[in-house]
Amino acid sequence: MLATFVFWFSVGIVFYVYVGYPALLFFFTRLRPGLVSRAAGTWRPSVTVLISAYNEETSIEATLRNKLESDYPAEKLDIIVVSDASTDRTEHIVETLEPARIRLLKQERRGGKTAALNRAAVEATGDILVFSDANSMYDRDAIGKLVENFGDATVGYVTGKMIYTNPEETAVGEGCGTYMRYENQIRAMESRLGSIVGVDGGIDAIRRELYVTMKPDQLPDFILPLHVVEQGYRVVYDARAVLREPTLGTQKEEYAMRVRVSLRALWAIRDMRHLLSFRRSGLYAWQLWSHKLLRYLCFLALLGAYFSNLLLVGNGMLYKGFFLAQNLAYAGAILSPVLEGRGRSSGILYYLHYFALLNAACAHAFVKFLLGRKQATWTPRQG
Repeated sequence: MLATFVFWFSVGIVFYVYVGYPALLFFFTRLRPGLVSRAAGTWRPSVTVLISAYNEETSIEATLRNKLESDYPAEKLDIIVVSDASTDRTEHIVETLEPARIRLLKQERRGGKTAALNRAAVEATGDILVFSDANSMYDRDAIGKLVENFGDATVGYVTGKMIYTNPEETAVGEGCGTYMRYENQIRAMESRLGSIVGVDGGIDAIRRELYVTMKPDQLPDFILPLHVVEQGYRVVYDARAVLREPTLGTQKEEYAMRVRVSLRALWAIRDMRHLLSFRRSGLYAWQLWSHKLLRYLCFLALLGAYFSNLLLVGNGMLYKGFFLAQNLAYAGAILSPVLEGRGRSSGILYYLHYFALLNAACAHAFVKFLLGRKQATWTPRQG
């Protein structure tokens, strides 16, 4: 009896997290579309782009030129780069590019991206702060598209559309790109409902007066939007503001990134756990539970479904079929990189492998969370 309950409860959680929640969003957005009243393209407040960089000599010049070539009015746009104790040519490259519009700040000791953003925010003068990664390449009109959303007085934070490119055509890159497209669809629906949960740190913007100083170990692109919602403003998604980044090239790099992001997000949820209260946050609490907390803990439901199914195999063909399907799925996830290494590939196996990688990373992060581990710094992605 207990095994039966655990099995169906676990299957229900997995289905709800990945299918049920998006389906409910689709339904609710038809009942209450929370559209954004964007300002006309002639409305141009001052903007400061903030970039944290650690040993980014291979990408920082291209990123800065990309921002300087934006179609946003040059006299309204400046850039602050914080070097997080870089030991390569990053600082030299920044100092040689348009000093009138680019300011370099230096952290003598590594403090991580969050500490760098905290320092840059204090120095920034723009009405709108835009957060860019050191390898983020924007479409020319991306900054202007982000800014237009602030014409709506209810909007406090805006994120754009992340498009992952996969130039090396790797399985992990294909899985990452597909997952990002799935996330973008959810964000579009959440935005129409009111506010989104979680953003992409490479193309975000906030009203300067809403910026809240963060702890060094907190995840900026999760904790900061939560603070904005806490202050009574909306966090919205604009698919017109486009960022393009290459995916990470290897499974090891992707897994390490997912563990880091999941760990920092779990600590952010703990720090902002009062927003999980339906009495306090209402609809947003449901979104936070569904899109984030249950997503990060879904590995527990996957384990519950597998091991309870193992106990129920003798209870009829239905359970036998479920157990066979689970084993085939996990076997496919394991075989995917092996087949890729031999020059053979399968789209279905790509997705199974990436699904397993995501949930394994969440499990790893959860163990670190229980052990009290935190992470403020990391080596930048090389993808």
